[in-house]
Amino acid sequence: MTVLRDAELAAAFDHAAARYDTLVAANPGYHAHLRRSARRLGLPRPGTGLRVLDLGCGTGASTAALARVLPEADITAVDASAGMLDRALAKPWPGSVRFVCAPAEALTEAGVEGPFDAVFAAYLFRNVADPDAVLRSVHALLAPHGRLAVHEYTLSGRPLDRAVWTAVSRGVVLPVASALGDGDLYRHLWRSVVDFDTVDRFTDRVRAHGFDRVRALPLPGWQTGITHTVVARRAVSAPEASEAQGSAR
Repeated sequence: MTVLRDAELAAAFDHAAARYDTLVAANPGYHAHLRRSARRLGLPRPGTGLRVLDLGCGTGASTAALARVLPEADITAVDASAGMLDRALAKPWPGSVRFVCAPAEALTEAGVEGPFDAVFAAYLFRNVADPDAVLRSVHALLAPHGRLAVHEYTLSGRPLDRAVWTAVSRGVVLPVASALGDGDLYRHLWRSVVDFDTVDRFTDRVRAHGFDRVRALPLPGWQTGITHTVVARRAVSAPEASEAQGSAR
């Protein structure tokens, strides 16, 4: 099976939206892990005056994690699936949260404008056709020294971790999802992780797009070696540094 992309993937998420929260809730630690990754942004709490972009927000689980960690931040949450966003919008949110339906590759066209103090991307990068283009867009939207946290299935490269991921996907997730009519999406989920960067390769990719202080932090439980938070900071170019020094005079 090939992985799903673009319109096909958005349609698969639309179809699965009504059952998505129930399925992810069966994953031990799912919401706690998202909150842990949100804290790993290292932003001052409660986030007063900060602007945060939540890329690939889905039904709002990552948005809720950000709102819990940074309750006073202005959060813009974006997803390409209208069905997933409908589920998110049906939940109660503070006025500081807004939702936008757009692919991660077309943020400017959807009116999403920086600078943001941080970008949070959960389970996004392995789902986009061109992760390098999205990293370039994220870099452009971040303020100098803005933070990035990518919460993603990025395998360690050890055969054991790949085997655990495949066993959980085929033995637990796929049978349940197929019975609910969402087999195509969750077969994509399994395959997209196997085909995506290892965590070391992904950190190299992030570093190559103008980020520094790049680190990969594991998540606990059965997902150790399977899911990581990759945190980074937007590096400041020489012209930006000169401009900042000039404005400080």
